[in-house]
Amino acid sequence: MNTAPAFPITRTGFVNDDFFGHQHTATSALPDPQPMVENLARSVMEILAGCRDLEQISRWVTDDVYRNLLQRVHISRRARAVKKQPVVLPTFGLGRTIITHPVDGVIESVVIVHGKARTRSIAIRLEGMDGRWRATAIHVL
Repeated sequence: MNTAPAFPITRTGFVNDDFFGHQHTATSALPDPQPMVENLARSVMEILAGCRDLEQISRWVTDDVYRNLLQRVHISRRARAVKKQPVVLPTFGLGRTIITHPVDGVIESVVIVHGKARTRSIAIRLEGMDGRWRATAIHVL
């Protein structure tokens, strides 16, 4: 008796990351990115000032962004400790927000933040992943 299958089994190159990794989402399937960009900018300023916990935005950023922000948080905390400055809620206003669409599913933006002492810009790159926006790069300039 022959136990061979009726149809030959062909194995294809299956890559786990392609199937189980983050799935790209088109811009048309995602909400307006402006509120998220402005909320992320506000949150990042408060995180660096020590008034907000980094965990609060962890679901909206990638692992690399989280690690980079964590390093900046430690540096800010040490600087405040050396100067013996207390944690103070920063007073700032959001200025102009510029959003560009370089490719489908990707947003690059800049938010101008006006503080008491100086004006800063926060560059944020959002990518559509798994049906929502996630920040893949955040730079405070």
